Amino acid sequence: MKLLAGNSNRTLAEAVASHLDLPLTKAQVKRFADNEVWVTIDENVRGEDVFVIQSTSYPANDNLMELLICIDALKRASAKRITAVMPYFGYARQDRKTGGRTPISAKLVSNLITRAGADRVLTMDLHSGQIQGFFDIPTDNLLSAPILAADIRDHHSKTSELMIVSPDVGGVVRALAVATRLNAELAIVDKRRSGPGKSEVANIIGDVHGRRCILFDDMIDGGGTLCNAAQALVDGGALEVSAYVTHGVLSGAAVERVNASILKELVMTDSIQPPERATEGGKIRYVSCDKLIGEAIRRIANEESVSKLFD
Repeated sequence: MKLLAGNSNRTLAEAVASHLDLPLTKAQVKRFADNEVWVTIDENVRGEDVFVIQSTSYPANDNLMELLICIDALKRASAKRITAVMPYFGYARQDRKTGGRTPISAKLVSNLITRAGADRVLTMDLHSGQIQGFFDIPTDNLLSAPILAADIRDHHSKTSELMIVSPDVGGVVRALAVATRLNAELAIVDKRRSGPGKSEVANIIGDVHGRRCILFDDMIDGGGTLCNAAQALVDGGALEVSAYVTHGVLSGAAVERVNASILKELVMTDSIQPPERATEGGKIRYVSCDKLIGEAIRRIANEESVSKLFD
């Protein structure tokens, strides 16, 4: 088994390699003068089971091309099996036609990864479950719920006061999984989207008065949805509001927006390389998903069950 890392999240790749007690495969992932991606594998991978660790986060197009070219290089170097390990799967929000003459970009990206030569995909908390069906190769979708629920237990001793809140109707199943693990109640924020990245709170389903609410979602991009939901919960009588999110996209002024909001804390995994400015305001904290991804890689390499990680 070999591990290869692109440039999108080198810190996480090194942590996964440390967990598995394996060195990262020697390779060069660089740029030509015109910014084209150039990849060279500097050691023999013939007949090897290779895992390429690369989140397709910002800059999404560059990191996606790095992944595709790494896969192609490994295929041409006669690797036995290539697994694309994508802690964060970019373009996942474009998973269906939302109107006339619009693309399904998640399907396009799935096709690109398959045609590049990947034999398997390992990712975490896909924006929607149907994306697994976009691939014609085995695809494992890891759940961050166990590690985030464990962090909630460690930092919130009185779980009887907690209420897990889904920031939209589409995330109910995800939030319910955490609420079940913590034996907590569930509330839902009913929001209305006015455009990409823009939303307004319409209703709160559930009694949040006097409760310590935890918003649970798969990603935070601009931060408007979570901050608006947090304010609505406080207006509805919640004592305090924290947020737990798998993928910290944090585009634009998201960090400043979170630090200026009513949120007590925002906790995320390191599926996306944390920007340096993220922890400056004191409200943002990270928990690592290296052990979860590392154990999944070990199980795949040993032909063991991945789903048993979540039993």
